[in-house]
Amino acid sequence: MLKLLWEMAPCLIVGALIGRWRSQWIAPLAVPLVRFGVPVSLMGLLLHGGLNGSLLTMALLAVAAITLMMMILHWLSSGVASLGRPDLQLGSCIGNTAYFGVPATLALLPPEALPVSIGYDLGATLLVWSLGPLWLNRNNKTSNGHQPWRQLLAHLSASPATRGLVGALIVMATPWHDVIREVLWLPSRAVIVLALVVVGMRLGDIAARKLKEPTVNLSAPLACKLLLFPSLMLLLSLAFPIPGYARQALVLQAAAPTAISVLLIAESEQMNAAEPAQLILNSTLLALISVPLWSLLVGPLSGTPGR
Repeated sequence: MLKLLWEMAPCLIVGALIGRWRSQWIAPLAVPLVRFGVPVSLMGLLLHGGLNGSLLTMALLAVAAITLMMMILHWLSSGVASLGRPDLQLGSCIGNTAYFGVPATLALLPPEALPVSIGYDLGATLLVWSLGPLWLNRNNKTSNGHQPWRQLLAHLSASPATRGLVGALIVMATPWHDVIREVLWLPSRAVIVLALVVVGMRLGDIAARKLKEPTVNLSAPLACKLLLFPSLMLLLSLAFPIPGYARQALVLQAAAPTAISVLLIAESEQMNAAEPAQLILNSTLLALISVPLWSLLVGPLSGTPGR
């Protein structure tokens, strides 16, 4: 727990202080980070972890777990109002896997767990950026005059995860992939640090802004994101013959706090962002405690205690 706090808390705190007083700096940093930094970072992590069938398996497992969780949330929504909202449904199962889950893996688990976390992040990122906007507007057959499948292709092609994956595949096809892999490793880690600062800036801005009070109680989405979804992932992982470190990595990724992407998608769809913003803020603060606890819980079950 202390190692996780030592590696992540300073970046989040510095970012929160900057975001509280200089919120106008967020966009100039976030836009190039998402457009260029994230694909490069993901490309470096993919090359370092290795592109293989296991990576694809973890990505598919992430998609399956999120899909199953969305079905559970739909079933629970009849009795819990907050779980009936599409944005809070996304926030209850889409986690900040790249900039919280991956650093948590690096801090708490052995090195061989990194490709598992990257595979999960790849599947979840592709899913949320491609289908997230469609989910929020699932009652509309079209949006802005475009057919849903065209929107899907547009979001998929614009996804940082897609760009990072394509870049990694191109590099792997060259004879210089080993050299490029080593060159990209430090920049990949540097982007993660910068991304944590940007996440902190966004959280500081959320805390400082006079947002409208949430119209629904967020206790249920918080419990779903930090407790129910990791529990579901643990049960799913126990059903497959995977190494203990892989099980730990999957659960830690599922336990990551609500992703900033949920807020960005809600804002882009001109929805009330008060609830997703508060969910992101509260879940991130709680995850600094809950994620290490999940690592301690799953370690004995996996036979591979965290670092």
